[in-house]
Amino acid sequence: MKHTQASDGSTAPGEDGATSADTSRLVGSDRVLAVLKELARYPEGVGLEELTRVIDSPKPTVHRALGALRRAGLADQDTHGRYVLGDEFLRMAFAHHEDRPEHVRIRPVLEALADRFGETAHYAVLDGREVVYRAKVDPPTGAVRLTSTVGGRNPAHATGVGKLLLAHRLGTLGDVEAWIGDSPLVRRTPHTLCTGADLHRELRNIRERGYAVDGQENETGVNCLAVPVYATSPATPSGAVSVSALTYRTPLRALVDAVDEIRARLGALGEPHR
Repeated sequence: MKHTQASDGSTAPGEDGATSADTSRLVGSDRVLAVLKELARYPEGVGLEELTRVIDSPKPTVHRALGALRRAGLADQDTHGRYVLGDEFLRMAFAHHEDRPEHVRIRPVLEALADRFGETAHYAVLDGREVVYRAKVDPPTGAVRLTSTVGGRNPAHATGVGKLLLAHRLGTLGDVEAWIGDSPLVRRTPHTLCTGADLHRELRNIRERGYAVDGQENETGVNCLAVPVYATSPATPSGAVSVSALTYRTPLRALVDAVDEIRARLGALGEPHR
């Protein structure tokens, strides 16, 4: 963990030494999409040479993909000739994000939690083996804050929100092992649960108590408590709300002791309704 900031958000590109996708066999529209995704990693822009190297495709092919994206308004070039995401892409992304009903309904809850605990509150959903942060509110005061971002991702098995949502989807050890499949669970810290048996046991405990915790499993120095949100389904959580706290500022025990208060802040959104 960095001493100046704690990270509970998106995984930095290439931190495992791997690229974001295997682009060596991409063709046609798949390559265009790969170029689009790679552009999102360079908010300050990226040159054609570097993009060609990262995508691992011939320069003319990448240049054609960029041309298609520029014609659609999804990519552009700055005054230095570097490629960036286009205004049309940003317009669509922000419009889509703002129109999410759960985002609008849950944000006041996140604001109240961030103010109450002086820590960061998130709303996240499950996407395969990862969680995606759909909303985030930082505490109103405090020099050190989490670097998580809306749209950022983390491994589901290593986070409170992810384990909470997995607990409602993986009821048996067989379910857990099938979900893991042939891809070993990433060990983010010494506390990360990385075996099917350990994860199954944890998910069973989560179902019994109704909330999940992350005791420095995703990021050293960061604790988290998560509760379910029933925004779009009467019986299955659409996502989870969490309070993510720096350990030196808010110990995990303090979050656990306040779980009823956290649930109460959600009101009807935190209760299943069959």
